[in-house]
Amino acid sequence: MSSIQASKPILKIDWASTDAANYACKHWHYSKSVPVPPLVKIGVWENEKFIGVVIFSRGASAYLFKAYGLEQDRGCELTRIALNNHITPVSRIIRIAIKFLKQNSPLLRLIVSFADPAEGHHGGVYQATNWIYSGQTDPSTVYYHQGRKLHRRQVSEKGWNIQQGEVRKTIKPSQCKTVQVPGKHRYLFPLDDEMRAKVMLLSKPYPKRLKQ
Repeated sequence: MSSIQASKPILKIDWASTDAANYACKHWHYSKSVPVPPLVKIGVWENEKFIGVVIFSRGASAYLFKAYGLEQDRGCELTRIALNNHITPVSRIIRIAIKFLKQNSPLLRLIVSFADPAEGHHGGVYQATNWIYSGQTDPSTVYYHQGRKLHRRQVSEKGWNIQQGEVRKTIKPSQCKTVQVPGKHRYLFPLDDEMRAKVMLLSKPYPKRLKQ
């Protein structure tokens, strides 16, 4: 457990329960959804009041870290920053959450996160915490069913797929509305000097905030 005191307020970082993480994601994150497990759920308290979670996960793709010469268990994806009203800057919360993660998972070497321009995001919080920008992913298709945005794992022609060893029901593409969206901005946060030197070779200028 880590408790950090600034002049004001008092910030505490610790593990979050599944119920707390679910509540934060569904009430305080624009997606209103919880990432696919397994998850590392780090809770945030300000002046002893729960204000949300920072969630790390294995990532959407089993090959996400191969491009960096890493096995899947040596990297993770920052998949949710779900916060209620707070005083502490988000950049400080992220820095402390990463420090907490690294202390408890010393074999991790790289964190990846994405900012979605389709949601008006350019990754300002990652820029404020000195992440390395490595460009955009390819454009993609987003599926909506009955007004709800679906993760691509929730859509398949078969009507089912296997997730974490379990058979789960999915929606067929023909039942969905499709929207073409631009690629997401990819940010990298290396956790050791060797990995930093490697990913710095991929560094590109930060994208600018989108005009409203």
